[in-house]
Amino acid sequence: MGHSTRTGPSRNDHRVIRPTQWAAAAPTPDPPEPERVARAALTRLIEPGDAAIGRAIQRLGVVRLVQGFYEGAAPSALGLGADRITAYQERLRMFNPATDLERIAKLGGKFIIPGDTEWPSQLNDLGDGRPVGLWVRGRPGPRLPSLRLLALRSVAIVGSRACTAYGRHIAGQLGSELAERGWVVVSGAAYGVDTAAHHGALAVNGMTIAVLASGVDICYPRGNEALIERIGNDGLLVSELALGMNPTRFRFVLRNRVIAALTRGTVVVEAAPRSGALSTARRARDLNRHTMGVPGQVTSELSAGVHALIRSGAATLVTNGAEVGELIGSIGDDLAPERVGPILPRDALEPPVARVLEAVPASADGAPVQRVAHYAALSPQETVHHLHELSSLGFVERHGAHWRLVRRK
Repeated sequence: MGHSTRTGPSRNDHRVIRPTQWAAAAPTPDPPEPERVARAALTRLIEPGDAAIGRAIQRLGVVRLVQGFYEGAAPSALGLGADRITAYQERLRMFNPATDLERIAKLGGKFIIPGDTEWPSQLNDLGDGRPVGLWVRGRPGPRLPSLRLLALRSVAIVGSRACTAYGRHIAGQLGSELAERGWVVVSGAAYGVDTAAHHGALAVNGMTIAVLASGVDICYPRGNEALIERIGNDGLLVSELALGMNPTRFRFVLRNRVIAALTRGTVVVEAAPRSGALSTARRARDLNRHTMGVPGQVTSELSAGVHALIRSGAATLVTNGAEVGELIGSIGDDLAPERVGPILPRDALEPPVARVLEAVPASADGAPVQRVAHYAALSPQETVHHLHELSSLGFVERHGAHWRLVRRK
């Protein structure tokens, strides 16, 4: 059975996939379509990125798969182990996915699935491990911002939780500069670099997205509760996990693949050689996204992972938002200004004139024309002509039969 079309499903279709406890829930005028309910159920049953479930969905369709779990179908029918099917059958009786869908709506959010207009198609690059759906909570109003549209011009900023003051400053600066240029800043709402990047975007009233390793109604880490709530009001909170589900170490790693796939590129600001931020960068590289790194002190262990990425050619060195935008933006439209040193008056001199100036000694005694001509590799006549030109420009002065540099006060 393939994916449902979601164009006016009947109530009978909806009841097919619901356990008896779900059917006892109060009916709604417009119940969610079967595929959305089935996918919402899966976000409580499975861990994110489960490739075996992804393959089963491709073979059977998500509605038939969940129905098979509820009915305790034979392992050969679902292509999964008997113990797994039994465990899912037990857990399906303990919750109501339709209630989860009602709760997210009350929070001002929604549950989006593949095929929705809001679904970011770039997540399909994750193959069998793509999310079965995403819980999204965001800026209150008549219409929730489209995750798909926001992701089209987004960049991830990740890095160490225990970052230095330098890393915190750079992450905040990148967040602000990119947001001012119309980029959506994506990170994970963790301490350190993530926090600074989100704050940087919010400081200039820019858009930022936090991809969480918990339900979008859970504030973790607790110290970032105010930040997460603000992102929920002014940006978007996104998660593969159903409401109320808590983070685990493994879920943080799995969350990183969504950050990498969702965005146009990933910038790593400070990361030790075993930092979790590097897993996001490697995912981005494997998905053919732009991978960038900000250099730090060569003696800093927190920059060693970033430097290794850059040195191996896996990441491009960037130092500001303009350089990031140039890499991930439209060709010719997001060019970073060229960095040049200060332009000095002597830079405008013609080469022969510049050679004469270089040949004039800095000593107070100066040098005769013949010596200057020798070191400038020019004839005495040419040298005299250029010396007078340099004198009129204020570079040299005549002292008797010698020429010397004008001393600057």
